[in-house]
Amino acid sequence: MGDNSSMSVPFNNYPDAHNLSDTSVICYTPTLTTTKGIWQGDNPLEYSLPLFILQLTLVVLSTRLFVFILKPLHQPRVIAEILGGLFLGPSVLGRISAFANYVFPLKSVMVIETMASIGLIYFLFLVGLEMDVAVVKRTGKKAVSLAIAGMVFPFIISVFFSFFLDEKYLLRIGRTSLVLYIGVSLSVTAFPVLARILAELKIINTELGKLALSTALINDICAWIFLAIAIALSDENSAKTWSSVYVLLSSAVFAAVCILVVRPSIAYMISKTPEGQQFTELQICIILTGVMISAFITDVIGTHSIFGAFVYGLVIPNGPLGASIIEKLEDFVSGLLLPLFFAISGLKTDITLIRGAKRWFGTLMIVPLACVGKVIGTLLIAMLFQIPNREGIILGLLMNTKGLIEMIVLNVGREQKVLGDEIFSIMVIVTLVMTALISPIVTIIYKPRKRLIPYKKRTMQNSRLDAELRVLVCVHVPRNVPTIINLLEATHPNKKSPICAYVLHLVELTGRASAMLIVHSNRKSDRPALNKTQAQTDHIINAFQNFEDQIGYVSVQPLTAVSSYSTMHEDICNLAEEKRVSIIIIPFHKQQTVDGEMQETNPAYRIVNHNLIQSSPCSVGILVDRGLNGSNRLTASLASHEVSVLYFGGPDDREALSYGWRMSRHPRVRLTVLHFVPGKDVKIETTTKGKEQDVNEDDNENEKRLNDEYINEFKLTAANDDSVEYIEKVVNNGEETVAAIRSMNSVNDLFIVGRGQGSLATALTEGLTDWSECPELGAIGDLLASSDFDTSASVLVMHQYVGQGPEGEDIFASDKPWRTCEYNPTVPSHMPMASRYGTTPTPKALSHNPF
Repeated sequence: MGDNSSMSVPFNNYPDAHNLSDTSVICYTPTLTTTKGIWQGDNPLEYSLPLFILQLTLVVLSTRLFVFILKPLHQPRVIAEILGGLFLGPSVLGRISAFANYVFPLKSVMVIETMASIGLIYFLFLVGLEMDVAVVKRTGKKAVSLAIAGMVFPFIISVFFSFFLDEKYLLRIGRTSLVLYIGVSLSVTAFPVLARILAELKIINTELGKLALSTALINDICAWIFLAIAIALSDENSAKTWSSVYVLLSSAVFAAVCILVVRPSIAYMISKTPEGQQFTELQICIILTGVMISAFITDVIGTHSIFGAFVYGLVIPNGPLGASIIEKLEDFVSGLLLPLFFAISGLKTDITLIRGAKRWFGTLMIVPLACVGKVIGTLLIAMLFQIPNREGIILGLLMNTKGLIEMIVLNVGREQKVLGDEIFSIMVIVTLVMTALISPIVTIIYKPRKRLIPYKKRTMQNSRLDAELRVLVCVHVPRNVPTIINLLEATHPNKKSPICAYVLHLVELTGRASAMLIVHSNRKSDRPALNKTQAQTDHIINAFQNFEDQIGYVSVQPLTAVSSYSTMHEDICNLAEEKRVSIIIIPFHKQQTVDGEMQETNPAYRIVNHNLIQSSPCSVGILVDRGLNGSNRLTASLASHEVSVLYFGGPDDREALSYGWRMSRHPRVRLTVLHFVPGKDVKIETTTKGKEQDVNEDDNENEKRLNDEYINEFKLTAANDDSVEYIEKVVNNGEETVAAIRSMNSVNDLFIVGRGQGSLATALTEGLTDWSECPELGAIGDLLASSDFDTSASVLVMHQYVGQGPEGEDIFASDKPWRTCEYNPTVPSHMPMASRYGTTPTPKALSHNPF
């Protein structure tokens, strides 16, 4: 074997290792790192690097498999990662001797645990780096009291559980250490997992959600303190010596040095970096090396390496440096190395060690007892602060969410020989069960009442010119901001009709807990951002509040929605209904590039827009952003806009005309309305028969009357307005329509069009939908947003609230049969309800591509 070395392995969960003691000697050859290849007769599994790569691959694949399986059940990712380790460990595949001995042999334990520990060290550094201590300061007595009360009762449960165990399970350490480890694991709350549950329940922005997040954050800090104490007391000779006191004092000195020396030094380094300039490779290297040095120091003094990494990350000032480090490290650490730690936890867990009905009954009884203890403690404090009992119970249940810290506590307890293999396996099962049950139970208990707020001003057409206009503006990235600000300014806020803009930053829900903290800072702040997402939020908020400061009669209220893209439209709709807005403006999913092409930014944005159009409680405007004349609007006070409205008829076109009409009152906006009139050769085909034909004819006549009344009213008003030009254009088919639009392309800054063109004029756009790439924009909107349509003008595609009847009643307020039908997004919004939610004839195609 060559130059042999030996190592002590406290890892005895495999079939061939149950009879090994904690000091068993495992031989390995350090020179066997990389193989010469199978053609040279080498077995790759005998070499450490190929074996580790295979192990890491299996861990990632098994983890992703369980993530896929548990996704419909809305289970947190930590469950899948632990189950992946259990699947590979002695509970399932590890029971096969060949698999355990060849894929996860004992000689490979040192390598895989070392890599998992390095991943854990850097992840805890990122946790400390992202943690905003200022949030704890702002929470007040309520969150602190809830956090402490939620930890007291689980500690009492842990005392009871320790007496339930036989004396042989206390190993060589006293009952105090065992109570501490079990108590911390039962009492702590997983902040990242909780944040995701709150976001999925749509309560992260509520007072209950913010209180739950703050309480969990304080709970985590308390858990770290108790863990440090538990490590210090877990020395088997601590009863005879002062070693525990020395460990605690050394840890306190280390924390003081970090606060008094390291933090000012890093702050000085940051201050020497010019604002806006990227941090150098040397600076980043110094910070990352400091992580390992801190971990080494705390490991030497007897606390734990992860404690040093966490404290070091905590003292680094928030700002661009932290955001840059997080951006570089998080995906690699969280996506690759951290699952390795959870897999190791699963590999150490052997559920077959829990033998007998009595042992399983005791294990499963811990779950309700710990949950009830948390709920009772939280509910008592909630009653003192006059929080409703129902919310207090929900808050107590949410505090039972488990995750990373619990697994760290259990692994440290096992390393310190406080927890034996059976106790470790029991607590892993308890952690899995508690976390898996919390989300479904809270979902069942927490059934928020559907808010049905009746209000008539759900459209621009019904909004009065002498009353406040409420607009909900959705923003994905800062690039959306300049054009939206210019659009709001051109909408003509004035003394009689001020604009109240609710600015909603849409943030994708991910596993990163730090992204959830942005809900605490909804107003302009000089505090440095914690990460890239919060930096974007701060940039968006500052831009809109500068707009509010410099433009009169505008009030801005910034908000943040953290949600998955598949349900993001629900947050938008709930906020729109709560704030009683008249229109929602949301960016298109494509952006114009330098060469004029329309490039897709994120396909998920299109899903949001599509879902929003279907379920919006008010009108929706999709903004195709190609810039708007005077993008530096705040300084270019004399900038002007050329706006064109393409009017065919129908509710969406009336909404487009209404918006353009409002903009025309702005002194620096010139409005052109191009009214397309059917020629004599245009025939409107009727495909229905009998009573259905009579209904369609009545609908057509009613729609024609509404169109004529509205356009005639506009013509009378525009006749004496020099800033408004009205043009009637007679066309007979889609080709003539496209030609007419192209003829006015070069003079426009903004096109405003309706998503649907009206049942009386479908022949004027006949065939355009056959070439449509984005049916959510309608035929004309898709034409204007196409890369083939050469224009630099932005496009605002209007969709009028379909539930708004002609007399202002909400037709969705009653039970209509079409409410449960499948929506067809390719059918224009002007069509009768039976057609929009059923099937319609396919229009004839143009003889050639209109573009």
